[in-house]
Amino acid sequence: MKFSIIIPCYNEEKYILEVLRKVQIQKKKYDIEIIVVDDCSTDKSNTILKNNHTLYDKLIINEMNRGKGSSIRKAINYVTGDITLVQDADLEYDPNDYELLFSPFFDNNADVVFGTRFNGGKKVRVFYFTHKIANLIITTLVNCLTNINFSDVETGFKAVKTNFLKKLNLKENSFTIEIEMTMKLAKIKRIQIYEVGISYSGRTYMEGKKIKFIDAFKAIIAIFKYKFLN
Repeated sequence: MKFSIIIPCYNEEKYILEVLRKVQIQKKKYDIEIIVVDDCSTDKSNTILKNNHTLYDKLIINEMNRGKGSSIRKAINYVTGDITLVQDADLEYDPNDYELLFSPFFDNNADVVFGTRFNGGKKVRVFYFTHKIANLIITTLVNCLTNINFSDVETGFKAVKTNFLKKLNLKENSFTIEIEMTMKLAKIKRIQIYEVGISYSGRTYMEGKKIKFIDAFKAIIAIFKYKFLN
């Protein structure tokens, strides 16, 4: 089983090298390809990536900053693995948790595995209460409309069988791609979705966190949008 790791990167000069090195370590355990998308970074991320080309398999450079969703959609065109996982470039999500994410594919014939930050007993850095409440509201709304009992739909750790992922026809350019992906996967009949508890080291805004409270409102709009649209 081959795994494709998509790493969207925007202004992550402090973390991108460490992320890539940690993913490289996982190559000792799994057949992994690494696809990095630099979303028109204005810091030194682009230079760092070009100077460390041995740490990834493909680098895509966006000429304009379009957002995380746009980077993911572009990278999907190049993946060759059986399973695709998005790895954020900021170290909030730990590549050491790949074993947890990948095991349901081997052991349970899973089609999708979400890494949940709220249900697993792993180390989780205490972060913004408002973000947790927003995530709870968003997750509850998704559960009501899909009748699936997710605990963390906004997680950045979603592993999906590539054949399913490529059929989703993803359209979102921003963080709302997390909702679009979830709602579209939930519509697939007989799909097997698993959750596993993961560690999480959330950043503060001073440390470079990019998602904002307005993104919660965009997520709610996206929930209804993709409930009724393909």
